[in-house]
Amino acid sequence: MLDTSLESAEGFASISEIFSSTPAKLLLWACLAALAYHLVAGLRHLLMDMGIGESLEGGKRGAVLVFVIALVLIVLAGVWVW
Repeated sequence: MLDTSLESAEGFASISEIFSSTPAKLLLWACLAALAYHLVAGLRHLLMDMGIGESLEGGKRGAVLVFVIALVLIVLAGVWVW
């Protein structure tokens, strides 16, 4: 798709038309949502590897914080896609 969109203006228009459909937008949003959650959870694990938030209470707070931050990023991704 990237190659087609970069070949010509017609190629870009065809790919743009594909991504203007609702199922394509939902698929793109779902992929971005998974990526956002994975990124935030990965950062949490990096912090835990450094010794931050390793206690039971810290783990619970970190999990809630991951969900909240990921939810904000997912909503922002939805606004960006639509």
